[in-house]
Amino acid sequence: MTTPPVLLRPITDAEYPSWMERTAASFAAAVGPARGLTPDEALAVAYEETEKHLPEGPATDQQLIWIAVAEDKPVGSLWISTKSNVPFIYGIEVDSGQRGKGYGRAIMLAGEEECRRLGYKQLELNVFGDNTTAIGLYDSLGYAVISQQMRKDL
Repeated sequence: MTTPPVLLRPITDAEYPSWMERTAASFAAAVGPARGLTPDEALAVAYEETEKHLPEGPATDQQLIWIAVAEDKPVGSLWISTKSNVPFIYGIEVDSGQRGKGYGRAIMLAGEEECRRLGYKQLELNVFGDNTTAIGLYDSLGYAVISQQMRKDL
């Protein structure tokens, strides 16, 4: 499958509130089951974590939030922190109506190129173990496991 081209542009102040809601909801859906939280607890944790990393919203220093655009319409987003020596992907999203079209790969590749352009040599991310679709994408892009956390229900 040919990866459709995407351009990354900075998120606007007007787009930020709805992006923040989607980002928190997405993180809550993943972190809740992983940490044994109720949906309300998971959403509270997600908002707390997101606001901690983005105290000034899209203007927060060393936080890059982009909207991915293909054929002049938004198809997803990407959030990368450059606070450490190795940038860290906090969030990648493909809009629900655009999934399965290769945009996840295109967004990742565009983010990698932006990091290269900024002089970085590596890029990191975290993925929950049950997200097999994302794991497959990251494997196919050459990402390697560098740590693994395990849990057992008692």
